[in-house]
Amino acid sequence: MVQRSSLQEIRERTYKARDAWWTVLLVDPVAARLVRFVSPYRWITPNLLTGLATLLGLAAAACFVMQDRWWLAGGALLFHVSFIVDCMDGKIARLNGTGSVFGAWFDFMFDRLRVFICAVALFVGQYARTGSTAYLWVLIGVTFLDLFRYVNSHQMAKLRQGMRDQLAEARGPVPPSEAPDPAVQVRGHGPRARLRHMLLSRRIRTHLVSGIEFEMTVFIVGPLTGWVIQASVVAGALLLAFELWLIFRLWQATRAFPVALAKAHASAAVAGANAQLSLQEPVRNLTTTTQQ
Repeated sequence: MVQRSSLQEIRERTYKARDAWWTVLLVDPVAARLVRFVSPYRWITPNLLTGLATLLGLAAAACFVMQDRWWLAGGALLFHVSFIVDCMDGKIARLNGTGSVFGAWFDFMFDRLRVFICAVALFVGQYARTGSTAYLWVLIGVTFLDLFRYVNSHQMAKLRQGMRDQLAEARGPVPPSEAPDPAVQVRGHGPRARLRHMLLSRRIRTHLVSGIEFEMTVFIVGPLTGWVIQASVVAGALLLAFELWLIFRLWQATRAFPVALAKAHASAAVAGANAQLSLQEPVRNLTTTTQQ
């Protein structure tokens, strides 16, 4: 008899603490149930699912090339299914412990390839249908923004992690009594703080227009509504606005980092001096007692 994990176990072990709202609301509920069904079959590996997601993406691109409204709708549906399967590979890897470094590279590269091929198929197809060069300009914009988003995200994460590592090294080991309690969350006050807490409590990250929402708007909302250019332009503008905000926040963090690092070094020096004094105190007391 096939033993399957419960949905609750799959949620606890495979869901990200924070994710895009499109994934949380429209993908995870379906992907979790599919993962429950296929996870006992170990031949269904993360890389196999990545390959299947790529094939579904190519099928979506083939639909986009056909240009007709109903073919566009079919391409949008296939693109969404390919994204669900793509989300399954990470869940299977976390649930069965079958992830690998190569698998992470394989997933990233074929995700980008799938998006690029679908973009060319969609916008070149519409250019062939209408003769409007606006579709070609939007193709350039969509391709640039997709690559910019992922490269920028990787570099910002790398830079922030580097600053965190330097601060942790400067502070030294933190006593358990002084470590922050992860269960304690500062909610703050006001509409913005309440909105942030509401989103995070539902695993939805506050970066509401990320690469995922951008792709879904371009390849699903646009083809379904027939507003291919309009949807892409709006999604691109929102993505760029959120990315610029993140860059501004990163700039603020880098400006504050030297001061925080200096304070961490100073605190560590004071803590080291106090510890040295506390070690020397018994020796002085013993010396005084012996002399008496």
